[in-house]
Amino acid sequence: MPPDSSGHREVAIIGGTGALGFGLALRLGAAGVSVTIGSRDARRGEEAAGKLAEQVPSGTFAGADNGAAAAAAAAVVLSVPFRNHAETLGNLRDALSGGQLVIDATVPLAAAFGGKATRTLGVWQGSAAQQAAEIVPEGVRVVSALHTVSGAHLADLDAPLDEDVLVCGDRRADKAEAAALIERAAGLRCVDCGRLEQARLTEQLTALLIGVNSRYKTRAGIRVTGLPDALW
Repeated sequence: MPPDSSGHREVAIIGGTGALGFGLALRLGAAGVSVTIGSRDARRGEEAAGKLAEQVPSGTFAGADNGAAAAAAAAVVLSVPFRNHAETLGNLRDALSGGQLVIDATVPLAAAFGGKATRTLGVWQGSAAQQAAEIVPEGVRVVSALHTVSGAHLADLDAPLDEDVLVCGDRRADKAEAAALIERAAGLRCVDCGRLEQARLTEQLTALLIGVNSRYKTRAGIRVTGLPDALW
């Protein structure tokens, strides 16, 4: 759907020029979600939006610098390397405002500092998502999600999705709001995994799946069995 009369878009993806952010933008854009790609360089965001529009001509995409993208969106997906996580959020403090939803997909991978992608780093606050919650302005709601979904899989629009997204947050209403957005991408099902402190567990699964996918040359995801039909 197009932006509303005030110019607001449904979601800004900060780090949308990276694999996960770009793939998510493709899937959401194909589902009719209006997407702004945020980048430190507005031109890179605009270039990414142009590439998205080439693949999904029916989509509504725009590019901007991170601050402008975040300020004009109801929800913000954060998908940046962990080495840039705190700095990016610090730079967004003036752009974010109370009531906005931040969906943090950042993983503290050792690869962000030259280590192996199959190893994670300790975070003083417990997880990247908890670090985000400490940095964002008061009233901004933080939810953790999307750590087990392959960016390459998302970017392949011919590949059907059939996996779960593990969502953590301190308020169920915030998690349900995040789930409603993420599930616009057909084939993704969101599962409530508890409070934000549980993100310290779900973020670790990225490194685990990188190892699994490397060994089996695939793009495996996570599926939780035995759940009821209605999750939200």
